[in-house]
Amino acid sequence: MTKYELLTARPVGKMDAHQTGIPPLGVSVFIFCGDELLIQRRAASKYHSALQWSNTCCTYPNIGEDEQSAADRRVVEELGFSVSLQPANLIAYSTQAANGLAEQGRVRIFKGFADKESLWLDFDPEEIDAVRWAKPEALRNEIYRRPQDFTPWFRVYIERWAELGL
Repeated sequence: MTKYELLTARPVGKMDAHQTGIPPLGVSVFIFCGDELLIQRRAASKYHSALQWSNTCCTYPNIGEDEQSAADRRVVEELGFSVSLQPANLIAYSTQAANGLAEQGRVRIFKGFADKESLWLDFDPEEIDAVRWAKPEALRNEIYRRPQDFTPWFRVYIERWAELGL
């Protein structure tokens, strides 16, 4: 096994991953209505990237939890609804978050669809400050003008949109 494989094969706590840069396996969810993406602004109480816009939701699987279960769980926990999610591509990235924390990892992308007209959102205010629907191309323009309004990983996702398999 390579050093990278050893580091990513063992369970890594969330704060350990941010402080050491050890790349954990995460999941990122993208829920669409037509060509619009549901995005969230992270709660003010988040320890990094607070009040920044990001994809629908993200998480790390709990020890022993598979990627699909983690993605399904997090949509319910953060947004208060469930939707059928399909796995897409696995990508790796590295970027800096606030407070000297590293955002580095391998991420399984999940895609789902919802009808925004009938969708009832009951988001967790400890996790999410606001939600909205936006077209990816419009987001690309917003990020260009105001990158500080978006999480570092979401900026990577928009930049590498074709690689996500959405």
